[in-house]
Amino acid sequence: MAIETKPLTGAACWSCGAQREERAHFCSACGKVQPGVAADHFSFFGLPRKLALDAAALEREFYRLSRKLHPDLYARATEEERRWSLEKSSQLNDAYRALKDPVARTEHLLALEGVQLEEQSKAATDRARATGEEKKQVVPPELLEEVFEFNMQLEELRLARKMGEDDSGVVEELATHRENFGQMLKDLGDELRSCWKQWDALPFHEHADTAGDGAERRRVRDKMVDLLNRRSYIRNLVRDVNQALGN
Repeated sequence: MAIETKPLTGAACWSCGAQREERAHFCSACGKVQPGVAADHFSFFGLPRKLALDAAALEREFYRLSRKLHPDLYARATEEERRWSLEKSSQLNDAYRALKDPVARTEHLLALEGVQLEEQSKAATDRARATGEEKKQVVPPELLEEVFEFNMQLEELRLARKMGEDDSGVVEELATHRENFGQMLKDLGDELRSCWKQWDALPFHEHADTAGDGAERRRVRDKMVDLLNRRSYIRNLVRDVNQALGN
């Protein structure tokens, strides 16, 4: 199954002057690599901003472009062509990494919609590491009680181990928390997939907020933000319990 592309505005090939799609990577007439243009990850692959994606088709297109942009092919090309091929190779790798992963794909789409998952974002993590400050975590309200109990048990286990002991009861309780968190992640994944279907069913508008379906777009978008924030928080809890239990 081929990747479905969306129509793009035209431009002229720098080498032969033939008309081409503005974001085409190569001229269909002479085959020359074309200058890079600013593009989001979806646009780089000529894809609409949809969350359902044919992963096999994406992978095939990735390897096809990787072969055509390989540096060895441009060893005797002009300096501009070598630069364009390297720029496009970098864009290709970034776009593929983001789009092949469903969650990264969702985060990229939300970023295009003007949403930054601030406290759960990689940028927030990097900033916390650079400044030495603790990264702020937003606890989902329904988890407040369980997270409080979970943190108390983690501390109990750490103190016991400092004294050369091991509290089997606390270990058992932490393992139960881990099971609960795993089920939460599964449920969040199911909810997120449902949101993807809702999003993809909405028509795309360049000026979505002024379109008739703007309110529905915002509702689905905000729901995905909430689910991703919850997912990030719970994944951190799973990481903490795995470290405590030595898994």
